[in-house]
Amino acid sequence: MARFLLLLVSTAAALFSGCQPEKKPDVDYVTLEGEAMGTYYRVTYADSLQRDFTPEIEAFLLDLNREASTYLDTSIISRFNATPALDVVLPVSARHFLTNFVKSREVFGASDGAFDPTVMPLVSYWGFGVKPKKVDRIDSLKVDSLRRMVGLDKIRMTPVGKDSVLLRKAAPGVQLDFNAIAQGYGVDEVGRILESKGVSAYLVDIGGEVVARGLNPRGQPWTIGINTPSETGQTDEIFTTVPLIDRALATSGNYRKFYQVEGVKFSHTINPHTGYPERNALLSASVFAPDAMTADAYATACMVLGPEKGMAMIERMENLEAYFIIGEPNGTMSVKYSRGLERLFPNKK
Repeated sequence: MARFLLLLVSTAAALFSGCQPEKKPDVDYVTLEGEAMGTYYRVTYADSLQRDFTPEIEAFLLDLNREASTYLDTSIISRFNATPALDVVLPVSARHFLTNFVKSREVFGASDGAFDPTVMPLVSYWGFGVKPKKVDRIDSLKVDSLRRMVGLDKIRMTPVGKDSVLLRKAAPGVQLDFNAIAQGYGVDEVGRILESKGVSAYLVDIGGEVVARGLNPRGQPWTIGINTPSETGQTDEIFTTVPLIDRALATSGNYRKFYQVEGVKFSHTINPHTGYPERNALLSASVFAPDAMTADAYATACMVLGPEKGMAMIERMENLEAYFIIGEPNGTMSVKYSRGLERLFPNKK
């Protein structure tokens, strides 16, 4: 492990920016912490004025919840899901909801439907929705009926004048869940708030989804830990660390959110094609991207696709890299990563 970490430090700049950091920044850093989106947020940034941007950050996070949180009955997404109407008109000012929707369509297409926020009815059925409830008996007919409501192509968006858009559902039961993308979006938007204040060096972390810009207080690349994907491991148990320079990183895994019924494990990653919790050897998928929203969505898509198809998708995409931790039949873990990360992890495949 020691050699592993040394290689990370020595090759970080070459991979992500092509230059080595020259000196320690001469400004002080500020760290803000709080709760948001059902988890924590932690923001660290360089600011010679030592300004506190908590009010702006938390105001944005509240606005995001009002539009995209399925845990608020009054949010835009909850009202969209609850209405029996097929046509829903939204103002273009609902930019948080609409940005997540548009990005979801992009990733839905690129992943051949592996990433699909209309999986919401199935998420609820399997007990991972707003009202958690374990499944005590699998009803295949029910799963099949809910699967007919799944598919982002079942929602069409068209403009209505200059100020509104129309979302048309194929059926009343079509619903949306942005939980696999909105957290990454929140990370990016907090970063934009900082940049609007003139901040150029920062790390934004919301529940483990991160974006880094510039250098850390030691004048080095920001170093991010990837958790050990163990059901019994501690939340701060680190499998490896990776450097980030002007990149985002999101990790998805099944090792925390799951339950067992009669010895069968049900994870929170639902395969939209089968309607069932996905069971493959991929324990966690960490995706590097220019922005956290993209990384967040593709990390989920990888968990649905599994290690082989997931990596094939990543290798097809520009500006994406991935680091997979895979469970082996003998109980050990192996790693697989995309070609763009080989300089970080030589001799570790």
